[in-house]
Amino acid sequence: MAGERRQRPGRSQSGTTHPDRAHAESASDRSASTSSTPDGPLPILLTPDEVAALLRTTRKAVYAMAERGTLPGVVRLGRRVLFHRDNLLSWLDGRRAPSPGRTRR
Repeated sequence: MAGERRQRPGRSQSGTTHPDRAHAESASDRSASTSSTPDGPLPILLTPDEVAALLRTTRKAVYAMAERGTLPGVVRLGRRVLFHRDNLLSWLDGRRAPSPGRTRR
């Protein structure tokens, strides 16, 4: 046993993916490609921490705004609270202050 290498779950001896695990791994690969990175795209559903970072506030404030109904796109999955990205970004866009106009002389 000391010289034996342990096989990763879902992998055959040849290193290929087990057919039953192929779907699960491709789903995790897809979710990894939509994960939030500083320069990458936002996922469709945002966590309270991601919303807090986007709004530059605290997670506690995000939960409070969701409870009051001031944040759009709230999705509740059991006890989990998520936010629909497109609704939130549209809401932010509508709340943006107009750019100050230039005065001509």
